[in-house]
Amino acid sequence: MTNPAGPIKAAFLGLGVMGYPMAGHLVAAGHTVTVYNRTEAKAHAWVEQHGGAGAPSPAGAVGDADIVFVCVGNDDDVRSVVLGSPGGEDGALGHMAPGSLLVDHTTASAGLARELHAAAAAVGVGFVDAPISGGQSGAENGTLTVMCGGDQADFDRAAPVIAAYSQACTLIGGPGSGQLTKCVNQISIAGLVQALSEAINFGLRAGLDMDKVLATISQGAAGSWQMSNRGATMVAGKFDYGFAVEWMRKDLGICLAEGAAVGADLTVTELVDGYYAEVVEAGGARWDTSSLITRLLDGGGE
Repeated sequence: MTNPAGPIKAAFLGLGVMGYPMAGHLVAAGHTVTVYNRTEAKAHAWVEQHGGAGAPSPAGAVGDADIVFVCVGNDDDVRSVVLGSPGGEDGALGHMAPGSLLVDHTTASAGLARELHAAAAAVGVGFVDAPISGGQSGAENGTLTVMCGGDQADFDRAAPVIAAYSQACTLIGGPGSGQLTKCVNQISIAGLVQALSEAINFGLRAGLDMDKVLATISQGAAGSWQMSNRGATMVAGKFDYGFAVEWMRKDLGICLAEGAAVGADLTVTELVDGYYAEVVEAGGARWDTSSLITRLLDGGGE
């Protein structure tokens, strides 16, 4: 893999299903990477596989890093890793060198992004909120879509490095714009998956060969990424291919809160979030988001 940025020193904080392969792509692109993960065994496994180094704390990972990447669970996790927690370990930001850059890939609130931008600026550190889309397969294949908020100069530094694991990386606007764009992304997905679920359920109940149906209509106006990548597995009742329902519910919670703040009507999104709650109650918290169809196939739903 070519490296348009030239080699840098990076820290990557958070080695979940997304962060683990993303950090690996940075090494493959020629960057020097130090990793931190709350579960140290995961960091040890990553170092054994990719080289680089592991650190026992966020503060210990970032000392000489040009860019620090964060990819954790939610707002509270980001605050803990970046700002530290009372009585706990020091956060990364207080140990980053002036002139370095913090890039947050977590799907979090726009308010947090603005908070971190201000906190970073106060100590001479740049900040880009950069949530990602493409799921685990996108992270593993290096084909993520990255939507960014921040200052142009900071984005220009980050984008060539992010290219190691992305197929598209775009600056949308100022701080928080990346997170708001991720809301648009998740709102769109929620509606699409519900519509696809209803369509497949209808076709099955009508006695159609849904593999043939989906292969046909995916070439027309009804086609979508969800249909092409999840339609067949939905028909087959397999739901271990992507982004987990519990994380989608976290994201939709952010969407609904941001929608309330700006006065946006998110009626369908609120309905789908409730449907996902039913999937969780049925034991599907870790199933991927296409499992929304189960509430229909099992005889429930509308």
